[in-house]
Amino acid sequence: MTYDFSIPDMSCGHCVKAVSGAIADIDAAAETRIDLAARTATIVSALPPEALAKAIEDAGYAARRTA
Repeated sequence: MTYDFSIPDMSCGHCVKAVSGAIADIDAAAETRIDLAARTATIVSALPPEALAKAIEDAGYAARRTA
């Protein structure tokens, strides 16, 4: 499934790596596309969106599912 998240606290390359790494840690097969300017992430994963949001939040970033 494909999920979109708003991650308003992302502001730099380190943030992108942290979010991408958090998703990779729980689903190595996930495809994560991050738009830093829009502060959004599109994630293709078999995991439920709640698990993805929790991983992002555990990395220190608020995440809200947008689609």
